[in-house]
Amino acid sequence: MAFSFNFDIPLNAEETTDKESTDDKAKDVEPKCSEASPTVQKKQKDALEHKPLLDPLSHLENWVSETITIGALPPLLCLNESVFERTSAEREDTEEILAKTLTENSDLISGVYEGGLKIWECTYDLLEYIDEGGEIFSGKRLLDLGCGAGILGILALKRGSSKVDFQDYNSTVIEQLTIPNVFLNCEDDIDDEETGEKNGSPPTKKKALNASQKSLLDCCGFFSGDWNSFLLLMKKKNPLPKYDIIVTSETIYNTDYYSSLHDVFRDLLAENGIVYLATKSHYFGVGGGLHLFQKFVEQNNVFQIKHLKDVEQGLKRHILSLTFKK
Repeated sequence: MAFSFNFDIPLNAEETTDKESTDDKAKDVEPKCSEASPTVQKKQKDALEHKPLLDPLSHLENWVSETITIGALPPLLCLNESVFERTSAEREDTEEILAKTLTENSDLISGVYEGGLKIWECTYDLLEYIDEGGEIFSGKRLLDLGCGAGILGILALKRGSSKVDFQDYNSTVIEQLTIPNVFLNCEDDIDDEETGEKNGSPPTKKKALNASQKSLLDCCGFFSGDWNSFLLLMKKKNPLPKYDIIVTSETIYNTDYYSSLHDVFRDLLAENGIVYLATKSHYFGVGGGLHLFQKFVEQNNVFQIKHLKDVEQGLKRHILSLTFKK
């Protein structure tokens, strides 16, 4: 199943973007890392729970949205990546990751910026698998782990999930990208209901955004920080959140993170839940990959791994599931 990009008319910017082809996306098969990335020790990054502004799009002066369309899935709106990058100097960024990624020409700076501003290739693979397999999200609790733009969690919201939590390493990613993307889609759904239209264009009704706020907060959570800190924060909640589905894409690129990732799966997945993991076979420059992660999981003897789909185009990619061993 192929995917396409439909760029919408800029709402708050005069810039326009060219249509991005699947060939361009296919060429982008590995992260560009600074030379020091493989040797940088990941520092602990305290977890935070983020409360969205009433109108998270109002503080973004120049932005353009795009619509991701895959098969029979509902259209998914997100801020355009190239425009976001070009206007990064205008954005609030206490972590200074926007400037660092530009000055170091890097999509990944280990322990500083973990790639959340980019929609990586395997995310599209997982969306295509969901389209083909018909995963049912209705009424289920879902965690979008290492969410970045939040596309997978947004799909779950549109498909009726009762609760979706979004987690990324960087607070800037959550505040400047994930939350605006969620509101874009929430606003769009309400606007469609009021107008009876499904045109995929970003809505402009301010009243729709205000009306959606309470329901959005009731069914979404937003978190930043490393996985160890995130897990500690979630364990302070009573009751401990348990997810029917955990989705995660391109998160096993560094073997140093396997233990904390595995801990999140083990402690937050419901007894009969499932993890969907999308990954490349190997990540050049950072060392992780499918074989090493699978070996790590097998050594811990907690989860059963099942290979769901292999993608041969470009660098070989995979969709896996993890469920508790019975």
